[in-house]
Amino acid sequence: MPAKNNIRSIRFSDELAELIDRQQGSSFTQKFENLVTRCVWELPARERELEQLEERIQKKREQLRRMSAQARELSETLHELLPRAEALAVESQACLLMEKTTGEVLYAVNEHEQLEPASVTKIMTVLLVMEAIDAGTLRYDDMVTASAYACSMGGSQIWLKENEQMSVEDMLKAVCVASANDCSMALAEHLAGSAEAFVERMNQRAGELGMNDTNFLNPTGLPAQGHVTSAYDIALMSRELVLNHPDIRRFTTIWMDTLRNGEFGLSNTNKLIRFYQGATGLKTGSTDNALYCLSATAERDGMELIAVILKSPTSTQRFEGAKTLLNYGFAAYALAQAQPPQPLQPIPVDMGEEACVTPRLEGSASILAAKEKVKAMEVRVELEERLDAPVEAGQQVGRMVVASGDETLAEVPVVAERAVARLTYWQVLERCLRTAFLGG
Repeated sequence: MPAKNNIRSIRFSDELAELIDRQQGSSFTQKFENLVTRCVWELPARERELEQLEERIQKKREQLRRMSAQARELSETLHELLPRAEALAVESQACLLMEKTTGEVLYAVNEHEQLEPASVTKIMTVLLVMEAIDAGTLRYDDMVTASAYACSMGGSQIWLKENEQMSVEDMLKAVCVASANDCSMALAEHLAGSAEAFVERMNQRAGELGMNDTNFLNPTGLPAQGHVTSAYDIALMSRELVLNHPDIRRFTTIWMDTLRNGEFGLSNTNKLIRFYQGATGLKTGSTDNALYCLSATAERDGMELIAVILKSPTSTQRFEGAKTLLNYGFAAYALAQAQPPQPLQPIPVDMGEEACVTPRLEGSASILAAKEKVKAMEVRVELEERLDAPVEAGQQVGRMVVASGDETLAEVPVVAERAVARLTYWQVLERCLRTAFLGG
């Protein structure tokens, strides 16, 4: 035994002997010796139990990884079996319907086909601007100076003059409402220093979002060979914008407004804002090659949907296609927040520095399902009766099962809120002594 442990043992023995000398009767001494002996002999057995528990935890983790892989495969299979949008008479080359909170795709046709997005590109431009504002590196009241290059964009614009100054807020409004190319370029140059540097940021952010079908060449969506994306990728960046930057609604829900002290009028290019119940955005686009494109968002009963239309023959068909997808989603699906039927109770921990650990739900309990299934939804919680220390923070200790009839809609892991360390040898002895002499 190392010298340090010898010294500790001698000190402990002296203190123990002194404590025992103060007690009377050999029966107490014998009982105490039996108690200490039992504690010492039980420790190796507890250690073996801990090792076995760790092996079981590792096996469970492997099992969960396999189940996760199987779930992804099942999701891909179900996605392939989704009804085709032609059945809903959507006139477009590609389309997709996604629910915002869960990111689940409810409907899709040719969703990964690379097509020109026209001004729907500006969703990424706006996303980068909003991220800069939320990060504090850009402010709504910052003034942006228009360059000659920004003023030369053409197409949809508010006719910026070279060196004209306008606030970030007003330029953002012009982009969201009137699809202003000149303001899109001016914001890009202001934020990144040049159009080229901004495009690099656009493509980098696209990669981070998993937009694998996308290649941006400019911040405006004006025609450029190789400037392409897909309905699926547009849904991804649209979801990122509306989910994490809700302040954008201040701009995307404007029907009519003005700039330059009321001298320049703005009218939203997205007609759904005026004529579709619950419309919240988001961006239109059209060129000779891209035809008519749209990423439309709308919210009803706490569920927000994203409908993407690419290469629709006419502007009217673009809006009607989006309405058809949105109507289908709102009619067929509902979003529910599943909660445990009762508050989660603490779970006892054996051989732990703390007597119990508090469980909590891990991740979102948002359930997206067919309306009839949501109405029949039931929730039950399955928790471990006891746990052996150590317990890791985030360790799974149960699950919340959401079911409708015989079908399981979702399983949400229940995890330990914090870690609980295992008692050491000396802590066990200390507790034994406290129990023996002080009664607890």
